[in-house]
Amino acid sequence: MLMAHPTVLRNLIEQYEALRVLHAGNGGQEARQRMDDVAYTLCVSTGTRDVDSALVAARHRLPGARPEDDSVLSA
Repeated sequence: MLMAHPTVLRNLIEQYEALRVLHAGNGGQEARQRMDDVAYTLCVSTGTRDVDSALVAARHRLPGARPEDDSVLSA
C-alpha cells in the first residue's frame, strides 16, 4: 500500500477538523460536501474505511507519534 507523506496527512487532518467546526457552526451544504471529500481522501490515504479510523491512523503516522502506543487502534 502506498503511504501518504506525513505533511499531506497533517494537512488533511487540519482541513477535516476546520471543516467539522465550520459545519457544526452553520451546517452549510458546501462545508458538508468538502468535509465528505476530505474524509474520503483521508480514508484512501490511510487504507481505512471510516473517517474516525482514518484520523487515528493518520495521527499515528505523524512525526512524534508514539509507535508503541496503539491503544486506540483496533486489532
